[in-house]
Amino acid sequence: MTKDTNLPVETMWEGKYIVAKKQGTWEYVARTRGIQAAVILAVDDEGCVLLVDQFRMPLGRRCLELPAGLVGDEAADEAVETAAARELEEETGYRPGRIESLGFFHSSPGMVSEGFTLMRARELVKTGAGGGVEGEGITVHRVPLEEVEGFIAAKRAEGFAMDVKLLLLLGAGMVGR
Repeated sequence: MTKDTNLPVETMWEGKYIVAKKQGTWEYVARTRGIQAAVILAVDDEGCVLLVDQFRMPLGRRCLELPAGLVGDEAADEAVETAAARELEEETGYRPGRIESLGFFHSSPGMVSEGFTLMRARELVKTGAGGGVEGEGITVHRVPLEEVEGFIAAKRAEGFAMDVKLLLLLGAGMVGR
């Protein structure tokens, strides 16, 4: 706990999806309406992981990521499993036969209060091309797990930003170095 823990939270600015807050000396951002995210680790029966890339305005460039989306942005009582399955199919064109939670995580807790539920999707069935909704410009990548490190390095060399959640796929190899 810090000296600011018991101070009131002030809203500095609020938009449709995010709100900037201040509590004592701390400034941070939160999602409006308590919306959270689902991030999907989808590995098919052939040992390939589904990755996506899309232009991210805050970064000013394309970013390589695990598929993800908001939970409850369209329906307040949406289950995380439902949102994750919907987002996976929308972004990648694959529908999961099974989907399970691997836990709730925070990616940048010093700046953003948002968290995400990491979901594992299995028994994938190809239903379409993916690419997201109109205007998202999502590119789908199906990458063999044993080639992930090289694939990520190649995309980084091309100038892509890397989402921190890709550490899930790189972690073991990075620790041993």
